[in-house]
Amino acid sequence: MGISLDDRQEFLTQPLIAALSVARQNGRAPLTVPIWYDYTPGGDAWIVTGKDSLKTRLIREAGRCTLMVERLEPTVRYVSIEGPVQIADAAEGEAEAMARRYLPPQAAEAYLAQAASFPPEVTIRLTPEHWISADLGAL
Repeated sequence: MGISLDDRQEFLTQPLIAALSVARQNGRAPLTVPIWYDYTPGGDAWIVTGKDSLKTRLIREAGRCTLMVERLEPTVRYVSIEGPVQIADAAEGEAEAMARRYLPPQAAEAYLAQAASFPPEVTIRLTPEHWISADLGAL
């Protein structure tokens, strides 16, 4: 069953792991990787990732990508968004906000201590242009 726009947007606000997909060249299948993301209803979804990572390079080339988020309980539900992207150097505090969204406080502190040595990062903002969603009910 389809999901209303309000329910789709609320679903995306939950700290679930997304699958990011982006097209590749040379006959390769799309790159699909798990990733942390954030979303505010009516706005863009965003991720923070390495400036020179494969996913960033491919997203720059394609100019768009897809995020798909799913859960299994209490019902099987998924929401997929696809659209154009904007890429900019990560602003101060964005990587920290993302880590705190997904990790308990002590784990976030440990992660952030390690992240201080990570290569430069970018923030990629995805404007939802196309939506696919379903709630398959209790299976």
